[in-house]
Amino acid sequence: MSLFTTPILLFFSLLLLLSAVFIVKQQSAAIIERFGKFVAVRGPGIHIKIPFVDRISGRLSLKILQLDVVVETKTSDDVFVKLKVSVQYKVVEKKVFDAFYKLDYPQDQITSYVFDLIRSQVPKMKLDDVFSKQDNIADAVKEKLGEVMQEYGYNIVKALITDIEPDAEVKIAMNRINAADREKTAAQYEGDAARILIVEKAKAEAESKRLQGMGIADQRREIARGLEDSVKVLNNVDINSQEASALIVVTQHYDTLQSVGAESNSNLILLPNSPQAGSEMLNNMVASFSASNQIGEEMKKAAEKEKQAKKGDTKK
Repeated sequence: MSLFTTPILLFFSLLLLLSAVFIVKQQSAAIIERFGKFVAVRGPGIHIKIPFVDRISGRLSLKILQLDVVVETKTSDDVFVKLKVSVQYKVVEKKVFDAFYKLDYPQDQITSYVFDLIRSQVPKMKLDDVFSKQDNIADAVKEKLGEVMQEYGYNIVKALITDIEPDAEVKIAMNRINAADREKTAAQYEGDAARILIVEKAKAEAESKRLQGMGIADQRREIARGLEDSVKVLNNVDINSQEASALIVVTQHYDTLQSVGAESNSNLILLPNSPQAGSEMLNNMVASFSASNQIGEEMKKAAEKEKQAKKGDTKK
């Protein structure tokens, strides 16, 4: 063998070896065909195939994949809405043959089924129900899509409604409705607070009037008792009831004048009287003063007697 043919043989041998050995990555599978016919599915690791006879027809990932599908449809209350459905799926490891040979474009197939399922579910629902029952819609998509795709070697892991977007005008109207509801609730709270404030204020005023009335009643009761005592004292000094009443009235009259005069911002108006009325008033005032002096003397005597009586009791 010549030196020229040896490198060529080595080159072809290396090429043959490289074409016979292949590697399959983790979480993936390789489909081997021989002259166009399926032979086997090879898992992760290093493998050998017959050069120029066997070939790797394709590789499939066994990882979980995600497909986002945007579906536009109409609700039962005639509102157009866009739903974004995220479908998570994977190839069943034992059904790699079905997944590779039965479907050319599995993503297109999944998208078509999602469109069909969403457009059969959402038009039966109102817009508010679409928002509140999106999990139910997602579960229905997963269940029905899973039954169909299982036949093709795919497992539907999860279906999620990740976004619901109504028409722009509908969103503005919904925001206005929400704002109006919140304003209504705020107005109700403010009305309740104002009502409670009025009720409490009325209760406080009622309590104040009650206490004020009790004070006035007590004041009048004490005044009546004082008048009764004054009449008794006057009777003891031979002053009849009519004269006693006149004396009390005059005393209260001068007390009133003194109270009015004590105020710096008050004005006192004395109306003129006829001479006859003036002399009568003067006589009454003199009589009242005389009676007052007599009452004072009697009260002093009574006080002295009381003191002497107390001293006598103390000595005993």
